[in-house]
Amino acid sequence: MSAFYTTVARFYDAENRDKTDDLAMYSRLAAECEGGILDVGCGTGRVLIHLAQAGHHVCGIDNDSRMLERLERKLAALPNLREKISYVNADVLRHDFERAFGLILLTYNALMHFKEQDEQVALLGRLRRWLAEDGVLVIDLPNAGPVFASEDTDAMTLERIFIDDESGHMIMLQSVSALDRAAQLLHIDWIYDEIDGDGRVNRHLAPHTLRYFFLPELRLLLQRCGFALDKVYGDTEDSDYVAESERMIVHASRC
Repeated sequence: MSAFYTTVARFYDAENRDKTDDLAMYSRLAAECEGGILDVGCGTGRVLIHLAQAGHHVCGIDNDSRMLERLERKLAALPNLREKISYVNADVLRHDFERAFGLILLTYNALMHFKEQDEQVALLGRLRRWLAEDGVLVIDLPNAGPVFASEDTDAMTLERIFIDDESGHMIMLQSVSALDRAAQLLHIDWIYDEIDGDGRVNRHLAPHTLRYFFLPELRLLLQRCGFALDKVYGDTEDSDYVAESERMIVHASRC
């Protein structure tokens, strides 16, 4: 179980309520694929439920039970989606699926959680086995170039303010981060300040580490694992990938 997501699970949906910019992209991809869809690191079901509501059969996998508990609550309120959605609480590096998928998704930053090269190779090797012969693997990552070119700061940054759905309390989300350029690792402390009705502040700390990828590195990694990098886009609207792009969205297929 991920200690980070166990800590932030209760805030996740409220914090990410406005994260919808990629959903139309996944709808387009799902409409073009044949066979089921696998969402790796499905969490509380942001993409999973969206695709099921569009009529697609979707399977999710996640190793954090707190996140999946929240997905289950959503499904309890959406019983019509039960036949479209399945999920497993498991480590993707140890679980096995006895079926093939036409579309496999590593949505928003999911690959960044696999920080060691042996983990990355193991993950991609499994995804290749689960991908249908004519299937597509989609990996959505931030473009590392602009981040590595920016100046370092140790200042605390206010990320956003939102209302916790369950308590109604205001949450101030702040962060302090440090970029290790040599190791391509972002070390970030997420700070959730929960302000109750009496004005008291309850602070929740959630340290996290993510790994950045550059395109040539990712291309070689995919080739090593039996994939061909077919397309790369700079945003969710299929714009050309350039040095200044915000995202690096890769489509890969089996070699």
